[in-house]
Amino acid sequence: MKAIPAESLKRAAAVLRGLAADAVQKAKSGHPGLPIGMADVAATLWLNHLRVSARDPQWHDRDRFVLSGGHGSALLYSLLHEAGFPVSLDDLKSFRQWGSTTPGHPERTRTCGVEVTTGPLGQGIANAVGMAISQAMLAARFNRDGEKPLFDHNVWCFCGDGDLEEGISHEAASLAGALRLSKLVLLYDDNGISIEGDVKAAFRDDTRKRFEAYGWRVIGCDGHDPADIDKALRRAKRSDRPTLVTCRTVIGWGCPTKAGKACVHGEPLGEEELRAAKAAWGLPPDESFHDPEDVRALWAARSAEMHRAALRSTRALRKALEADPERAALHVALLAEQLPADLPSRLPDFADGKPVATRAASGAVLQALAAALPGFIGGSADLAPSNKTWLKDFAAIAPGAFGGKNLQFGIRELGMTAVQNGILADGFFRVFTATFAVFADYMKPAMRVAALSKLPALYVLTHDSYAVGEDGATHEPVEQLAMLRATPGIVALRPADATETAAAWLAALAQKERPAALLLSRQNLPVLDRSALPPAALVAKGAYTLWQNGTGTPEAIILASGSEVHLAMAAAKARPGRNVRVVSFPSWELFEDQPQAYRDEVLPPACTRRLVIEAGSSMGWEKWAGPATDVTRICLDHYGESAPAGVLAEKFGFTEANAIAKLDALLA
Repeated sequence: MKAIPAESLKRAAAVLRGLAADAVQKAKSGHPGLPIGMADVAATLWLNHLRVSARDPQWHDRDRFVLSGGHGSALLYSLLHEAGFPVSLDDLKSFRQWGSTTPGHPERTRTCGVEVTTGPLGQGIANAVGMAISQAMLAARFNRDGEKPLFDHNVWCFCGDGDLEEGISHEAASLAGALRLSKLVLLYDDNGISIEGDVKAAFRDDTRKRFEAYGWRVIGCDGHDPADIDKALRRAKRSDRPTLVTCRTVIGWGCPTKAGKACVHGEPLGEEELRAAKAAWGLPPDESFHDPEDVRALWAARSAEMHRAALRSTRALRKALEADPERAALHVALLAEQLPADLPSRLPDFADGKPVATRAASGAVLQALAAALPGFIGGSADLAPSNKTWLKDFAAIAPGAFGGKNLQFGIRELGMTAVQNGILADGFFRVFTATFAVFADYMKPAMRVAALSKLPALYVLTHDSYAVGEDGATHEPVEQLAMLRATPGIVALRPADATETAAAWLAALAQKERPAALLLSRQNLPVLDRSALPPAALVAKGAYTLWQNGTGTPEAIILASGSEVHLAMAAAKARPGRNVRVVSFPSWELFEDQPQAYRDEVLPPACTRRLVIEAGSSMGWEKWAGPATDVTRICLDHYGESAPAGVLAEKFGFTEANAIAKLDALLA
C-alpha cells in the first residue's frame, strides 16, 4: 500500500487527539497529555507501518503494539476504534466507567486488540522484550532459508520518561541489547515532563548514550512531523538490533494554556481549553467525538489492505505446514490447549525412595517436561545451578540462535517476570522463571499483572524456608508464601516430597488462566511411601488426608505443607493411642476450588483441635485452622538467623519434640 502523505497523517492525528481528549473530558478523569503529544507518532505508525488486522486480531504474523505508559489508554482505544476493532464511539464515551471495555488502563482480557495489560510503568517495555523474544523463537522454529518468512513481525512499544525512570526499563533494555532483538522498536515520548513537572529534577540521563551502551540503535525524530517520524520508522525496521526512536514532543501539543505543562498529564483539559485546542488542531470546537468520513476512509483503506495481508500470510503458513509435517506437528503442539494424556507417565516416579530436595526433584521433572512439551521453555535469574532449572538437552537462547529452550535472564527478577508475561501473552510458549523464594518480592509487581491478565505463568521458587541456613535472614523467606496466597489469582504450591513435586508440576501446568508458583526445598526430604499412603495426584485438590491413626472424625488434625509434612507425620505417629489426622496442604487455592463437601471431608467441622506446622508466616491460616485462640501453630513470624539448618530448626521449634509437645497440649 502506498504510504499516506504527511498532511493526511496530520489530519488523522488531530482526530485521534480529539477523540482521546473528549473521552477524558466526558469521564472527568484520565490522562490527555500522552494521547495529545504522541498522536502524530501513533497515526504515522498505525497507518503506514503497523501490520494488524481488526478482522483477524490473532493473525500469527501481526505486528505487536504495546502502550507501556498505560495511563495514555485513551489514545490506544481511539486507535483501535479507527482501525476497525470492536471499540465503538459509545465505548469511547464510556471511558473509565463500570463494565466498559475501555478501562482506565489497558487490560488484555477486557479489550480486543490490547496485547498486554499495562499501567505499572516500565513493565510494558519488558513485555515488549518478551514478545520480541517470542518472535525470534518462532522465526527460528518455522522460517526456512529460501522461503518467505512465516514469522517476520515487529514489536512496537510506546514509552515515556516515567517508563525509563523505572528500574525495570534498565533490566529489560539491557537484556534486549544482549540478545540483539532486531524486531523490537521502542518509541520514546521525549517531552521532558512528568506529574511533578520538569523531569530534570530527578532524571538527567543521557538517554541516547544509555541505550547505545545497551547495544541498541538510537534514532531521533520530531514527534510532530509525520514525514520525519515516517523516515525514522523505516530506518528502525531495517536495524540489525533493537532500536530506540526518541520522539521529541510537547505534552498537550496545541493546547493554548496547558501545552508543555505538567497539569495536562493527568487532568481533563476543561471545556474552554478543549474548545480552543480543537480549533488549533483543525477540528470543530463545539463537536465532541468528531470522526469525519475522510479520516475514516484512510483507516478503512488501511484496514482492507491489512486484511488482505493477513489472508496472504495465513495461506502461506498453511501451505508451508501442509508441505512439512514436522513443522505442522510443532505448530499444533505450540497451540494445544490440553496437555498430552500420557504426560504423567513420562515424569520420574522417584520409586527408589531416596531422600531428595524438592528443588532437585523439580529439576528432574523439568527435564521430562522439556522433552515432552515443545513449547515448554524457561530460565532463571542467574541461579539455574541452584534452582536446578537448566534444561540439559537443549541449547541456550542467544543472539542469532533462538532455537533453544534455556533463557538466561541475568540477575533481573522483576524484568525477568515481566518479560515472561510478554512471551506468554504472545500465545505460543509456556514459560517458567526461577529464583530463590525470598526474591519473589522482586517479582511481585509483574506477578500481580500476570494474575490480573490471566496469564499461566510458572514460577520456580527454591530455598523455601529457614533451612537455607548459613545465608541468614536476608535469604530465608518468611512472608513470601503469605504474599503469594494474598494475591488474587495466583496458585501457590508447596510440595512435601519428590512425589508431590511431580504432581505439583502437573497441577501448575493445568492452570490455563492463573499463574502458579512452586515453592521448593533446598534440603533433602524423605520420599513418602505411596504404596502405604494416598497417591500424590491428590495434590491437584490442594489438600488431602495423608495419614490418620484411626477412622471417623479425628480428635485432632495437623495441617502442614512442604518439609513440615514430615514433622507432622512424626508427631502424629508418636501418639499411636490417639486418633490424629495429618493433612498435607500444598495449595490453599486449589483446596478452595474444591466442593464444600470435599473440604469438609478433609477438615471435618466437628474437629476443632488443629495444629498448623509451616516454616513461614502464620498469617491467614485461621481460614483453614480456625481462630488463633483455638489453634496451636508452629510457624515463623520473625526473621531468620545465620546458622546451620539443624540449629535453626532447634531454635525455631521445628523439631519432633516440640511438635509432639504441641500436639499433646492440644489433645489434653
